[in-house]
Amino acid sequence: MSIFDRLSVYQPYGLAALRIITALLFIEHGTMKLFGFPASQMSGALSPLMLFAALLELIGGILILVGLLTRPVAFLLAGEMAVAYFMAHAPSSFFPAVNQGDAAILFCFVFLYLVFSGPGAFAVDTRKTV
Repeated sequence: MSIFDRLSVYQPYGLAALRIITALLFIEHGTMKLFGFPASQMSGALSPLMLFAALLELIGGILILVGLLTRPVAFLLAGEMAVAYFMAHAPSSFFPAVNQGDAAILFCFVFLYLVFSGPGAFAVDTRKTV
């Protein structure tokens, strides 16, 4: 048994760390659009589509953070990020490093992973009822 095989016992905790950090980063995008915090270069009223995206980022991010309804919410957020990439980033360039779509792609695939893996440790979804 290698040292890496022994790390398997910590898999639920590594998955929880991935879920929590991803959610915190995602929530930041929603608060930036809705409340201007952290400060961004966006100005003026949000279009209905941007308002919808901001609400998904804030509310969906909070649900992912606490691990509530993780799989269906992650599926919805993965779709949002795919749409965001193809609508906002891909038209300007084929290359994600050039079109600044790296984060959208990573969010999309982390959320897609959560659809299949579940939330890991420290999640409302996995709380045992007595």
